[in-house]
Amino acid sequence: EKAFEGVETANFEFPLITKAGRRVEILLNATPRYNEHGEVMGMVGIGQDITERIAQEQEYTRLIDTANAPIFGVDINGHVNIWNRKAADIMQYTNEDVLGKDLVAEFISNEYKVPVRSVLEKAFEGIETANFEFPLITKAGRRVEILLNATPRYNERGEVMGMVGIGQDITERIAQEQEYSRLIDTANAPIFGVDINGRVNIWNRKAAHIMQYTNEDVLGKDLVVEFISEEYKIPVRSVLEKAFEGVETANFEFPLITKAGRRVEILLNATPRYNEHGEVKGMVGIGQDITERIAQEQEYSRLIDTA
Repeated sequence: EKAFEGVETANFEFPLITKAGRRVEILLNATPRYNEHGEVMGMVGIGQDITERIAQEQEYTRLIDTANAPIFGVDINGHVNIWNRKAADIMQYTNEDVLGKDLVAEFISNEYKVPVRSVLEKAFEGIETANFEFPLITKAGRRVEILLNATPRYNERGEVMGMVGIGQDITERIAQEQEYSRLIDTANAPIFGVDINGRVNIWNRKAAHIMQYTNEDVLGKDLVVEFISEEYKIPVRSVLEKAFEGVETANFEFPLITKAGRRVEILLNATPRYNEHGEVKGMVGIGQDITERIAQEQEYSRLIDTA
């Protein structure tokens, strides 16, 4: 009827039934036909068989829905249009609760609204974001930590039509890391760590007490350059390089220089630190202050020598 009124219809999806009874999905552009007097004399439809595409989309939807990872998506306006079972299980919101809602406005805590919106905007520009950490708030008000890969979604014309995010619930991992950090910080031994560039990223209370340098003094600084005496720079750097190759070093003795310039003798076990992919991301060293023991040994040797 629209065509008979001179109105075109684009991208109309409907099924045709074949002689054998098979359903064929058609994407149609319907255009009015005119006679020589400019009067509508009918309609011509140019179609496309999208049966296979529809089947692929349905399979894609099924795979998303049954995946063992929280997967959600938004349209170009940031409204939720994908919410799989795992997301529903973790978040305790059903499809009916979330579909059509603004993801950022409804489900993101205030301090993360701006960075999450930035990730969405990047996706809408065709830019992926990998390993983005942010919290989602469950229906019961519990905070769930998510590690997200956000990918643009495209329509059949190659235009961005939204974002799909594949997540991982890292709440337990974060809790374990926090407990690990607490145990390190309260340990009765000097513990320090460096990243893959040799810059300090762990400095516990005992290390701060012995060395008289606070966290603020040392974090981000080059351990070897800033805190190791000249004659030990090469052997300490060698220990770090071994750790970066995945090799532990046990019972390594070396001096650290305190803020006041005092020399503290350390017995160190240096262990590689790994990320979640099993790649070395730095070194953690658990030390023991053996300054007094060394002094006693030297005094003992002196007494023997002069006896």
